Amino acid sequence: MIQTRSDIAHVRRVVVKIGSSLLADAKSGIRQDVVDHLVNELAALIAAGKQVVVVTSGSVALGRVRMNWVNRELSVHEKQAAAAIGQPKLMRAYSKAFARHRLSVAQMLLTKDDLRHRRRYLNTNNTSETLFSAGVIPVVNENDTVVVSEIKFGDNDSLGALVSLVVDADLLVMLTDVPGLYDSNPAKNADARRIDIVSHVNEEHLAMAGDTGSSFGTGGMASKLDAARVATKGGVASAIISGKEIGILTRLLNGDDVGTLFLCGVDRHSKRQHWISEILQANGQIQVDDGAAHALLENGSSLLPIGVIDIRGVFDKGDCVEIVGPNGVIAKGLCNYTAEEMRQIMGHVSGDIEQLLGFHDFSSVIHRDNLVLISDAGK
Repeated sequence: MIQTRSDIAHVRRVVVKIGSSLLADAKSGIRQDVVDHLVNELAALIAAGKQVVVVTSGSVALGRVRMNWVNRELSVHEKQAAAAIGQPKLMRAYSKAFARHRLSVAQMLLTKDDLRHRRRYLNTNNTSETLFSAGVIPVVNENDTVVVSEIKFGDNDSLGALVSLVVDADLLVMLTDVPGLYDSNPAKNADARRIDIVSHVNEEHLAMAGDTGSSFGTGGMASKLDAARVATKGGVASAIISGKEIGILTRLLNGDDVGTLFLCGVDRHSKRQHWISEILQANGQIQVDDGAAHALLENGSSLLPIGVIDIRGVFDKGDCVEIVGPNGVIAKGLCNYTAEEMRQIMGHVSGDIEQLLGFHDFSSVIHRDNLVLISDAGK
């Protein structure tokens, strides 16, 4: 686990997220010189025995340039078309740059829906492991050609954080057009101070971030802080550094004081807990009484049917649901029974389940191993 800058030198696997503001130019499209400089550093890391995943933005931006759509608002279908036009250009740029180092790349296009399903989540992990074994660099982007709001990551900072968990990375590096997190806006305050190390992302840091992105990118500093929160909760340290400085990535990996480093928290979650808290969409709600809420929050208990007082929505066995206490949502988890079955057994002791349903698969409604408290999830 990374607890100091010197620990960074020992990382095994790194996810590097590169923003549109670095890669795309409103006039010429892809900035091949920027790609070449970044890939030179990535190739050096690989030569030193580290495994690298590239999470890249840029497909929509490049498609905008190609179609002369830069200075106007695009419809959803135009954005999808721009992504389809720009993605081959983006991959061609990476392929060309890595080929100079005799390295091959593989394209991985993901949507949030891919990671909401356990099997597809595991398939993504298995594919990345196979690529690592073959010495091929995964280049990951959101599948903007088909994505809709319900399954969209929102920005590639979020995608980078989730990919870092899927591939079991040690470090997530977000390359952007600023040198790190500052205590105030450096463009407006000459005395703004760069934050060296953050042990835990809190409201004060979010207030420092503001909510502005670049002209091309969708992810401002606030989205990068949220990505750092998600990654560090899962045991993946994170860093925000300037992608405009040649050699900056190498300096970071050498332990130099560059950018802002986010340390892993002691309350880090397992991958499964992160999958539940950060990725899965709740399909319904289970309302519980005071006693059940206390047992979940204070004792880390499983949820039993006797503590359930109401069921909302339609969900299947194994679906993710929210657990609602007297004061609001307190947890998310994977339910062992369907919504209709829950309506039959709620308020009863576990020993009554077989008599009520004709079968008894589980004594608990949601086992504690499949349950994440909202406070623990950082919500």
